[in-house]
Amino acid sequence: MKGQKRSANDIHATLTDDILHEILLRLPEKSVFSFILVSKRWLRVICSSSFRKDYHARWRINFHLLGFFVCNHLYLGRSKHGIRRPPSERALHLLSTCEEGDNLLVSGIPKQLGYFIDSSNGLLLFGRHPMTYSVWNPITKQLCRLPQPQRYYKSLCIAFFSVTEECFDDIIHYKVIRARCDCRRDEVNTVSIETFSSVTGTWKHYTLTCSSTFALRPWAVATVISGVIYWFATQGNLAIYDPRLGDRRIVLLKLPDGKISQDYDECVLGEAPDGLLQYGQSSTSGMEIWVLEREGNSFSLNVQSQNRWNLRYKLSFKAMWKQNPDCAKNSKEAQILSFIPQNSEYVFIRAGWNIFLFHLKSRRLTLIPYLGRDSSIQWDDSQVMPYFRPSWPRSCLCP
Repeated sequence: MKGQKRSANDIHATLTDDILHEILLRLPEKSVFSFILVSKRWLRVICSSSFRKDYHARWRINFHLLGFFVCNHLYLGRSKHGIRRPPSERALHLLSTCEEGDNLLVSGIPKQLGYFIDSSNGLLLFGRHPMTYSVWNPITKQLCRLPQPQRYYKSLCIAFFSVTEECFDDIIHYKVIRARCDCRRDEVNTVSIETFSSVTGTWKHYTLTCSSTFALRPWAVATVISGVIYWFATQGNLAIYDPRLGDRRIVLLKLPDGKISQDYDECVLGEAPDGLLQYGQSSTSGMEIWVLEREGNSFSLNVQSQNRWNLRYKLSFKAMWKQNPDCAKNSKEAQILSFIPQNSEYVFIRAGWNIFLFHLKSRRLTLIPYLGRDSSIQWDDSQVMPYFRPSWPRSCLCP
């Protein structure tokens, strides 16, 4: 018996951190997470930033839904003499879907930071446009109040994203980009932006140029995929900006015209598992989803010729309710809500205060239970945004 125990210890001792690292990389996520109980050493290896980075490079990242933030844009970009939020209505609404969301809700910290703006890689961006912003990490409880921007934008849109190439340690670095929305009658082909980097701790101003006249859609939040920023623009266009190229240019791409969703009320962007851009829009009749197929690795001035929209899915809401009679009894007018990160199989659909997870292949609806709904939420004037956190363990033993 003692010999067997000694032999097991000898085998464990021969497993260096590098060998253990390579073995664990070949296992599915569920198995890897179960091995954190083997020893403190295994916990340290699995929770390390180097292993997490290598594992995500090999396997697809899984995301855990904590809830939905409800954003009323009547107040988010309110002018000095604009509509004021009544005292009876909370500034921050979180519809919690799990225990972690409940803990976030009762912590009270987000309520002190203003309105929810966006999230990225588990980080939360709060603030009061156009000059006050904070980033909070619910895992580490670290709060960063950003310095005041250098320029005042009466109307703007935001991009918020983590910067993986600048993660030299276990700290998640990020950038916040404020872009001016100038919907004037005179035509312009430039846009003023300010970029904040958590690495430098400062804002920097740039002027982006486009080959055509355009204007960004006010108070919209960008979708960021592999460092490329996608903003909704006016005239049915998508504005694309890649800050890594360094040429400070924006290119425009025409959004597709739907058939059943031509007069759309809601439109969303998301990332497919293969890294391509997904676009969905819905009207009272139904919804349609496209994917942007591209030939190159980046966008250029001839983006229209190098990229094309492929219709991936089309759905009639009437047929959807007919196929899901249990969900239809309390249904109201439906609309597409959001994609799931790096997922092409499901989308979120909202009907009134009900939120559903819809499986595109089987056309099955699943009602998502949540806590936090109250009568003060103005659903017609609000945008509901899911909050995901990457499902990966963390430990103080990590280097």
